[in-house]
Amino acid sequence: MSTLTRRESRPFLDLFDWMDTPLTVFRPFSGQVMRMEDYVKDGHYTVRAELPGVDPEKEVEVSVNDGILTIKADRHEEKLDKTHSEFRYGVFTRRIVLPTMADESHIHASYDKGILEVIVDLKEAEAKKAERHIPITVTKPVKAS
Repeated sequence: MSTLTRRESRPFLDLFDWMDTPLTVFRPFSGQVMRMEDYVKDGHYTVRAELPGVDPEKEVEVSVNDGILTIKADRHEEKLDKTHSEFRYGVFTRRIVLPTMADESHIHASYDKGILEVIVDLKEAEAKKAERHIPITVTKPVKAS
């Protein structure tokens, strides 16, 4: 069973993520867009980010600190031919709040066909302990003589 998880809150900017390429001219303030999805399945939290055209060994950095997973990519791509040149570059950064049960010491990342996949193991939920009755000791006040 898959479960949706809480994402970094970016009021109004997420609206632009829903719109497709023709409206990117209206996004100069939001920086480069990194499309992604996240979900929980089979005891693992998975983040998949679309990063085509980057070298994962040189241009992608994945880090975690205090429950925040950060994905940063720095793209430098140039194409030259006899009649024209073309380039694409930019820095992409996304920060994702990890689920409370995330095990930050067990995170694995892989890159295949333009998709970065980060898998975070989830710790087992601590078993709820049975309710225990606490006896109350009543002390009698001492009468003054």
